Amino acid sequence: MATFRELLSATKAEIREVDTAEADELRTRPGTVLLDVREIEEYEQGAVPGSIHITRGHLESKVEGRVPDKDTPLLVLCAGGTRSAFAAKTLEQLGYTDVVSVAGGFNRWKDEGRDWATPRSLTAEQRNRYHRHLLLPEVGEEGQLKLLDAKVLLLGAGGLGSPAALYLAAAGVGTIGIIDMDVVDESNLQRQILHNVDRIGDRKVDSAKKTLTLLNPDVNVVTHDTRLGADNVIDLLSQYDIVVDGADNFPSRYLLNDAALKTGTAVVHGSIFRFDGQATVFLPHDGPCYRCFVPEPPPAELAPSCAEAGVLGVLPGIIGSIQAMEAIKLILGLGDSLSGRLLTYDATEQSFRTFKVLRDPSCPACSVPPEQLTIAEYDEFCVPHPLQPPPGA
Repeated sequence: MATFRELLSATKAEIREVDTAEADELRTRPGTVLLDVREIEEYEQGAVPGSIHITRGHLESKVEGRVPDKDTPLLVLCAGGTRSAFAAKTLEQLGYTDVVSVAGGFNRWKDEGRDWATPRSLTAEQRNRYHRHLLLPEVGEEGQLKLLDAKVLLLGAGGLGSPAALYLAAAGVGTIGIIDMDVVDESNLQRQILHNVDRIGDRKVDSAKKTLTLLNPDVNVVTHDTRLGADNVIDLLSQYDIVVDGADNFPSRYLLNDAALKTGTAVVHGSIFRFDGQATVFLPHDGPCYRCFVPEPPPAELAPSCAEAGVLGVLPGIIGSIQAMEAIKLILGLGDSLSGRLLTYDATEQSFRTFKVLRDPSCPACSVPPEQLTIAEYDEFCVPHPLQPPPGA
């Protein structure tokens, strides 16, 4: 039986190996990935900036999710050059075509004074909390840190804002802003699951903050107990990466649309009515905007009020959850967003449909340069959308 030393020698004879100087030069080439295969404790003490970390024991199960293109040039690094040699051989067996092991490993790299830093990482408590995310190659620790760094504004703490807020907070979105100037009413509790009977009469933003903070203390909940208006919309949107739109009226939606085009803020749109819901995403100047989608409000007879129509309580839970999913996808750069597509849901048929939404080349909002847009109130558009929640929904 071969000794470990003999096995290592045989492995190194079968792979390519470079010294740290050459590795330092190679890592700057476009497309090259530096793969660190040390254990978590080693990596947390110091690493090469920009490296991808997958422990040697999880290499076979995770590398294809992190590096899907098997022609990617890979520089494999461990502490001293032993584990990286075996990892390089494994990668070649997995079909990777351009793999080299870094002789001397991170220890030599550091001793030679080459670039390294202590990487930001999750705490032990966070690793436990977000463990199911960390198991997903598409998320992992890097994605979870993106979530913790993200800032999302919820327009409304009502029917749509409630499930969206709960799932964004549970996912670890680090900053969640909530704008709402209403108070909790008993009639809200049929669908607004952020609140409860003990909070009737409380400000909605305060009730929401209590719920989200108890769910996840990692999350910084910022309350905006005010009306969204032309005087504050630019300042509010400038503080966030994404807006989850749970508004219930045309003035707010048109105002939000124009301001988002100016600030470059993505908007995740959702609306509900009786048993029907819909969702889409508006990426400023990259796909249609809200005014491409709804150029002008429909006639009043096509938009009955809350008292006339009602809404099934569980419906906003479905649409709000879809909005949370779209926001998380945008943060992670994951999959295809609903930009340019309208997802509709019919609860009575339990069916989803998707429709294309085209950008209007003559749209008065997104077809002009952002600096030419005037932010103004749209109070003349006072009729609810046919697929809108009732006031306070």
